[in-house]
Amino acid sequence: MTPPPAGMDGAYGFSPFPPIAEYAFLSDCETTALIAADGQVEWMCLPRMDSPSVFGAMLDRDAGTFRLGPAEIRRPAQRRYIPGTMVLETSWWTGRGWVVVLDALLAGPWHHRGLRSSAHTRAPTDTEAEHVLLRTVRCVSGSVQIRLDCTPVFDYGRAPAVWEYVGDDYHEAVARAPGAGLELRLTTDLMLGFEGDSLALGRTLLKEGEGRFAALSWSGHPPPRTYEAAQQRMLWTVHHWQRWLDGGRFPDHRWSDFLQRSVITLKGLTYAPTGAIAAAATTSLPETPGGERNWDYRYTWIRDATMTLWAMYALGYDWEANEFLYFIADTVTAGHRLQIMYGIDGRADLPEETLGHLHGYDGARPVRIGNGAHAQAQHDVWGAVVSSIYLHVGLRHRLDERQWTIVRTEVDCALRHWRAPDCGLWEVRGAPQHFVSSKVYCWLAAERGARLASLREEHDLAATWRAAAAEIQADILEHGVDERGVFVQRYGASTLDASALLIPILGFLPADDPRVKATVLAIADELTEDDLVLRYRTDETDDALDGEEGTFTICSFWLVSALIIIGEVERGRRLCEKLLSLASSLQLYGEEIDQSTGRHLGNFPQAFTHLALINAVMQVIRAERGLPPLTLDGEQQF
Repeated sequence: MTPPPAGMDGAYGFSPFPPIAEYAFLSDCETTALIAADGQVEWMCLPRMDSPSVFGAMLDRDAGTFRLGPAEIRRPAQRRYIPGTMVLETSWWTGRGWVVVLDALLAGPWHHRGLRSSAHTRAPTDTEAEHVLLRTVRCVSGSVQIRLDCTPVFDYGRAPAVWEYVGDDYHEAVARAPGAGLELRLTTDLMLGFEGDSLALGRTLLKEGEGRFAALSWSGHPPPRTYEAAQQRMLWTVHHWQRWLDGGRFPDHRWSDFLQRSVITLKGLTYAPTGAIAAAATTSLPETPGGERNWDYRYTWIRDATMTLWAMYALGYDWEANEFLYFIADTVTAGHRLQIMYGIDGRADLPEETLGHLHGYDGARPVRIGNGAHAQAQHDVWGAVVSSIYLHVGLRHRLDERQWTIVRTEVDCALRHWRAPDCGLWEVRGAPQHFVSSKVYCWLAAERGARLASLREEHDLAATWRAAAAEIQADILEHGVDERGVFVQRYGASTLDASALLIPILGFLPADDPRVKATVLAIADELTEDDLVLRYRTDETDDALDGEEGTFTICSFWLVSALIIIGEVERGRRLCEKLLSLASSLQLYGEEIDQSTGRHLGNFPQAFTHLALINAVMQVIRAERGLPPLTLDGEQQF
């Protein structure tokens, strides 16, 4: 496909692509959607978040969009989420009147806790989402011309839809494409027309007090058929999210709204039928503008498990944390080698494919689906699983036989492989190296495993694993620290790496160890751009890719936590305040931030960034209240 001429879209200046941070995120915990500021749905995959897209304009302006709003495309006056929800409210002033659009993926009954399925079986019907994207528009003053345009293109822009009417009243139509295996139904109180085969459109003049709706559905769940019914379904979804949020516990603090938005975002990235949490809702949003660092993040990373459980337990969402742990346990015991990532349904095979027909976001190519890193050797996975089970058990003081079997298996893997090189936490595509962070996670597997063995009264095994943990720790301290007493990226190098910030967070060494403080301060002073943290300097690391990166927001929030842990409270608080000021207008984050412009880069919204935010904000709040910092060792009560 070819991009439109630059500058043709007045809403975004000289680029036809909206800034990544301007997208709003919707979810029903099965499907996700991203909506640009002009009201266009530009990313939506069906029937679930890792399926092929039906609206893909985020990656190619010809790959499908869906808009409902003022006929004159302009920037909205205001956008916000209705507080405590994932229902988007957009207000427009046209010069003749005001209209308000509400957008939501209708929530299903996933708040009825206690219902779950295996990662390898279909969820029960009563946990399914409604499978309806609902959009309502209401004129609140004056009069405004309203326009609906819906142009789905199935299979990542490869299969244009063909519309046909349902019935004879011109208010309902279905879109199909040969081989797509999916049917979209558009139901509205606007009179629908077709332009060619692929565009369904509607126009009307709304006067003060009048409203219209459009519902896009893709399963047997009935959509609303009147504006009044649509309002009721929207209100139910608002209440649904707010009731779910009320189940958590949040400190009374000026930053609590960031905690709430982050946990809502994490819930939205959860695939309810299995409990898996996707790393992001998108694929191939570039880490480097116009570059090749474009990856598919619609999968679950095992390395995120410990942070996920910590964040969910800290905010009172034990059920969600347990669901994610059960997903991991189901996956680990499914009979295949533990990988660094899995599909949200638990599948292990994630073959990487390049979609050469797509232009890419703002010209960034290639566009990839699947992720070849799933086959990498990455030694952090064993520690992530064992420490997650340890956190889970720490709240219950009970380790069942199934979990114990997993612990024994993963500790054994860590002890057999910790001396070997791997691809590291950042999944570099260069030659395997002896990455310090990977060996720290192998230490984590042995150390937390020893604690769990003691709980099981397996005292001989606990002693063996403690000795192994001590051996790994001694090796890291001998080979992974430079002459300044600073932890480096890999053995035999002097390169700094932000993953060393996990050393105090995971409790590898006490906070008052001089090597810990020296490392945190070295990263803060030498691996930052305008206070924001780089993963590593690309000219010092063989990651087999071209181009520079922006600063990694995950790592910047890690630095906040690490600064608090080593006692640099004021510096950590100031950095946290700066990072929160760089959030999108809807309090969402991509993976990276361009330090010179504040532009968000990478897939969006990024789960790991929001997990790190929760940890950092909670650390700052505790410090302000004179409480000791928390590390991810499960010793403290949440």
